[in-house]
Amino acid sequence: MADFHRRETAALAMGGEGKLLRRKAMGVLNARERIDYLCDPGSFIESGLFGTSASNPADREKTPADGKIAGFGRIRSRDAALVVNDFTVMGASSSSTNGRKIAHMKQVATRRGLPMVFLGESSGARMPDTMGSRGMGALLGNDGTQYQRTRESPWASATLGYSYGSSSWYAVLSDFCVIRKGAVLAVSSALLTSLAIKEEVDPEDLGGWRLHAETTGFADLVVDTDEQALDAIKAFLSYLPGHQNELPPVHAVPEGSGAGMAGILGLLPQRRTQVYDVRTIVRTIVDKDSFFELKARFGKVAVTGLARLEGRSVGIVANNPLVKGGALDTDACEKITSFLVLCDSFNIPVLTFVDTPGFVIGAEAERKRAPGKIMNMMNALALMSVPKLSIILRKSYGQAYLNMGGGKNSDEVIAWPTAEVSFMDPRFAVKVVHGLDAGDPGFDESLANMNRGNEIWDAASIYAVQSVIDPADTRAYLIRMLDLHRSRLNNGIGEHRLANWPTSF
Repeated sequence: MADFHRRETAALAMGGEGKLLRRKAMGVLNARERIDYLCDPGSFIESGLFGTSASNPADREKTPADGKIAGFGRIRSRDAALVVNDFTVMGASSSSTNGRKIAHMKQVATRRGLPMVFLGESSGARMPDTMGSRGMGALLGNDGTQYQRTRESPWASATLGYSYGSSSWYAVLSDFCVIRKGAVLAVSSALLTSLAIKEEVDPEDLGGWRLHAETTGFADLVVDTDEQALDAIKAFLSYLPGHQNELPPVHAVPEGSGAGMAGILGLLPQRRTQVYDVRTIVRTIVDKDSFFELKARFGKVAVTGLARLEGRSVGIVANNPLVKGGALDTDACEKITSFLVLCDSFNIPVLTFVDTPGFVIGAEAERKRAPGKIMNMMNALALMSVPKLSIILRKSYGQAYLNMGGGKNSDEVIAWPTAEVSFMDPRFAVKVVHGLDAGDPGFDESLANMNRGNEIWDAASIYAVQSVIDPADTRAYLIRMLDLHRSRLNNGIGEHRLANWPTSF
């Protein structure tokens, strides 16, 4: 027992008091503090505490837990599997021992229906262990499913420091990725990149939060502290089931939910060209304070996020006229597609709020592969098996009418009386057909002709929309319709046809 306690103390000491004090001075949690903050008190059971370096006997005393802490804990009373990088031990570099720990956590999570959480901060593969053919053969490529993602259970990740190699892989494989300001997510370190391209590279430019929040879209959320990142993981998982064959948990409905419905029409400008923030409408409809937005800084013409309606999880997809008038670009298509995959994989119904003049067009859009992005989104929408309800608030033009759920691409298409549907903006149609601009003789008459029939009543008359409703009734209508569309045949569990869709667009 004396030997046991000595080894246990050494393993729990991580990289030593000096390194832990330096982190504390920086205001950054260490790996075990992160586990304590994330998990319910006393619930964490470690797996592999006595793992050490297997390649170099001289490193065994210097590699407590081999730099990656693994185990099981409860997060808000629900079990989850965790892999937490300990940067104080050889930079949490990847080795054969800690690779086995990761594989075991993933296997148990998949077989037993547990969410996976990865807390990333690592330097990449351990050298010199991985150098040469023996090192490569021993460490890499020995698990054909290492980077397979078929979404049996939700994965959530946090990038909490310099994260290279496996930390970046598991971040982009996850359903949710939060990044702390000051952290870096990249393939390789700035030093190695500088050597490879023969010029200095700033880590922030290489993989900082702005890049991944605004350009790549890998970051679903940006925060200032470790604690905020861990709180975000708790919040995200609260909307998700533990695995694909159960429904998300049901929560109590906060007092005051729906209190603003009587005045909701006043949030929509009377002129169809006037901008507004669609999130104000979304927040009015869903349960109070339940809207959890994802990728807010990326593809801003679209809004995606999780929310609750009468205590049940729903996915929100909305055009936001506040940005580019709500015209969908390629980033927005990627963002929406990724979100549809999440919702369909974990039995979350989707509500689509429509107000868009169509897609952003032009040479730049074509260079960004707009046709492919538009069709990827369309294909994902068509493959979904969870309930899909589409609410047309104002404009719905052209192909975007289909991409946002029109034309039987939703289970129900609902419209406010303010809605209008057509092939394109009537002003553009006048230019295309007649070659007239505003102010030209005959423009107003031609515009009036193009506007004829755009109102929602013609679509309703041929049952192209199933219901036109009073905006004040939207919340109640959606609650009732979602209840109706939750299939009794399979207890609301979807077919998961998108479960192996590529994770990173």
